[in-house]
Amino acid sequence: MAYRKTPAELRRLEAAREHLVVCATEVVADVGWAQASVTAVADAAGIAAGSVYQHFSSKSALAVEVFRRAAQREVDVLGEVLEGDGDPDDRLRRGVEVFALRALENPGLAYALLAAPAEPAVGAERLAFRRRYRALFASVIDEGVTTGRFPGQDAEITAAALTGAIGEVLVHPLSTSVAQDADLLIAGLTAVALRCAGAAP
Repeated sequence: MAYRKTPAELRRLEAAREHLVVCATEVVADVGWAQASVTAVADAAGIAAGSVYQHFSSKSALAVEVFRRAAQREVDVLGEVLEGDGDPDDRLRRGVEVFALRALENPGLAYALLAAPAEPAVGAERLAFRRRYRALFASVIDEGVTTGRFPGQDAEITAAALTGAIGEVLVHPLSTSVAQDADLLIAGLTAVALRCAGAAP
């Protein structure tokens, strides 16, 4: 009979895996994808480098898991705002505000998610999550068109433009140590988003 892990062993393994992902996320936020070596992550987690491979088959597999979890949190938060209560233009404004504020509060991780050089597997995940952001924006824009809050337009095109613009506007502030006026940046970004969607001033 093949050996089967006990429930207690499975819980310990899952807890160790979760701890590893948390530590890896912190390392990526501090030094970026390129410098987040297996050794660096293992050191942060307080384990031997070889132990990382008990949970992930490769550095790439660990990086993808870190990206997926961190990016999914951002998608979930944005979705809560864009799919919440209020008029579509108000929800669009709040969604952009929340997204930008969260990015500026954790610039290292936000830059890693949005633009930092990464291996192909992470790049593929980045593209997949951009499609999710775009779908959320397209839905609220489409609702705005239907309710007359926004002028007629192709919601998918506007959403794609917004997704790209938001990331591009944030990349420089996230990648530099020069102090930024967060309130001014967010106000400008939300104004651009509303103009892009054609919201009434």
